[in-house]
Amino acid sequence: MGIKIISDNRKARFNYEILETLEAGVALTGTEVKSLRAGKLSMGESYATVMRDELFWLRANIPVYSHGNQFNHDPLRIRKLLVHKKELNRFIGLLQEKGLTLIPLKAYWKDGRVKLELGVGRGKKLYDKRQTIRDRDWNRDKARILKGE
Repeated sequence: MGIKIISDNRKARFNYEILETLEAGVALTGTEVKSLRAGKLSMGESYATVMRDELFWLRANIPVYSHGNQFNHDPLRIRKLLVHKKELNRFIGLLQEKGLTLIPLKAYWKDGRVKLELGVGRGKKLYDKRQTIRDRDWNRDKARILKGE
């Protein structure tokens, strides 16, 4: 079936230096899946953390399903992320380093299942963000120049 992007956290790559990425499955309820099929997801303020040797996704907002009933889900509930134990242990080791955090980069459908791309990132300083803007502007100008020739 391929990959269909639900939501992309572009601000994360601007605010964090991504060192490594990981793909994780997400444990969802029925109305959450239906809401995601409608393309509704806000993950700008969300993050992932390790609790009791398990990975969880916090502060992700999946709005309630419009045609749901009284059994609709809580939009901001904590969701469990599904990863292999070996990958989890490797990322727990990475997160022991000071200043690193797990940031959701992208949520997408892959073969009928919701996947979340997580990145291990370190927060950028203001001067790093300025350099990112400079590089982006230069690449845009370079493309215009090459296209004009």
